[in-house]
Amino acid sequence: MTIAWNAFTPANALLGGAVIGLACALYILGIGRVAGISGIVAGPLRSLLGGATLAGQGLRLYFIAGLLLAPWLWRLVAPLPSAGGVDVGTLGLVLAGLLVGTGVRMGNGCTSGHGVCGLSRLSLRSLVNVATFMAAGVAAVFVLRHLL
Repeated sequence: MTIAWNAFTPANALLGGAVIGLACALYILGIGRVAGISGIVAGPLRSLLGGATLAGQGLRLYFIAGLLLAPWLWRLVAPLPSAGGVDVGTLGLVLAGLLVGTGVRMGNGCTSGHGVCGLSRLSLRSLVNVATFMAAGVAAVFVLRHLL
């Protein structure tokens, strides 16, 4: 394995992390809730699937719109970074999505809720969740790269 030093961009990573941290801080200070993406997306989905209206979901819908619009706004100032090649096929992507979704439900939150917001609040539950999904990610990469 080699490291692509030309792709190492600490300033971009620092700026991106600062923006994510600021967004999470504003969210929790503004409405008193953790900015976990799975919870934010689940609210409007539950409303729609339950036959209810999206009344009261305004802030969540704005947050989701910001997530969806961010790449388009970025393209106005710079090219999008390369996503690399994903060669697992449609079935592999669907399976990965289902596994991640199952893990999010089992762990009562996602990487943004536990990793960004939970760890910054020194939550032991979030520390255990982050350690678990990091270990699962390392194991998955090992199996896919070295055993299969």
